[in-house]
Amino acid sequence: MLTKKAKYGLKALIALAHLPEGGRALGAEIAASNQIPKKFLDHILTDLRNAGIVRSRKGSIGGYSLFRPASEIRIGDAIRVIDGPLAPIRCASRTAYEQCEDCADPGTCLVRKAMTEVRDAMSAILDELTLEQMIGNALLVRGGDDNIDLIGADPREREIEEFAQQ
Repeated sequence: MLTKKAKYGLKALIALAHLPEGGRALGAEIAASNQIPKKFLDHILTDLRNAGIVRSRKGSIGGYSLFRPASEIRIGDAIRVIDGPLAPIRCASRTAYEQCEDCADPGTCLVRKAMTEVRDAMSAILDELTLEQMIGNALLVRGGDDNIDLIGADPREREIEEFAQQ
């Protein structure tokens, strides 16, 4: 399951990807517009900055921006920076492998085998998905209070929604 920390990190990346070229956003602005606790977001943005995904600048023209174009930022990389390995259990991880205390033979463990397949499937999707694609697959849905939420959607659903709004 995706942690709140990773979800908040992805929301922050989406906010930064929507900035005009050369634009910056303050952490407090991102936090307020996405209902994220500011101190929590500061830690997430620091991790993303240290990994070379976002950059920060101090001063009167300071703020955060993407370090690379959204087309070059893989969602799998961002989640690993924020949450660590994608594997659902340690013994299925490639980068943080730990043998289970109750496992006599990891090579024949059926739970490990199944969770390794889950890890591979998740990795295959998240390592191919870029921030740009994630945003491009988003559907704008107008809420009752005129707020706009981004929801992942099939492009055909976007056409249906646009037709319905006409």
